Amino acid sequence: MEYENSVSFLVSGKMALFSDPVTRAGGEKCSYQVPTYQALKGILESVYWKPTFIWHVDAVRVMNPICSRSEGIRPIGYTGGNTLSIYTYLTDVAYEVKAHFEWNENRPDLSGDRNENKHYLIAKRMIERGGRRDVFLGTRECQAYVESCEAGFSDTAKGYYRDTPELSFGLMFHGFNYPDETGRNQLESRFWYPKMRNGVIEFCTPGDCPVVRVIKKQKPKAFVIGQNMSGCDGPEKEAAPNGLDAETL
Repeated sequence: MEYENSVSFLVSGKMALFSDPVTRAGGEKCSYQVPTYQALKGILESVYWKPTFIWHVDAVRVMNPICSRSEGIRPIGYTGGNTLSIYTYLTDVAYEVKAHFEWNENRPDLSGDRNENKHYLIAKRMIERGGRRDVFLGTRECQAYVESCEAGFSDTAKGYYRDTPELSFGLMFHGFNYPDETGRNQLESRFWYPKMRNGVIEFCTPGDCPVVRVIKKQKPKAFVIGQNMSGCDGPEKEAAPNGLDAETL
């Protein structure tokens, strides 16, 4: 399905770590083979986000072959000091992402900021500039870079798995249900069964995930225009890279 406010971009990096929660119980981390919905949503929120709307990831195309590498890491232990763990990263990754945003209906207090053209144009400019904040592929040590797709998210793109009819990845973490996005005063985790067809994974919507688990009770954060959120009268002043004023660019 096509949306008028759809955006597409390429995100790439030397390493990625989309942690499988099953492997984290013992202090070690092993990456999923493909990015999670939540990780890609986090990238979009680093590029541009306001509580007025919610980013929805529609699809991702895996551009490079799926390769992994294990490294010995010495993280800080729970009782102090250092411990030895093995982290398994994906290497030399690149993904084309397609997404759109929808208004957060659980934030009626921010309805005055629902200017679709303003947010869409700012998001496009921020993608061209590489994002407002640092971008990571799963974890902090996996620095990533965002750039616009010249031809957009099209069927003519040549990904490594373009000629692979289908690959299944079993039960996989999809994302979190936050209280301010669902209207429920609890934090939930979602799981689904992704399938990659010809190199493209089309994500189901958060409401269609077959497995949902409650993590804890939690209340949404309060946003007040003019206090911890910029006003909505007129265009928003953009954050410029390298500390420069956007008006000077």
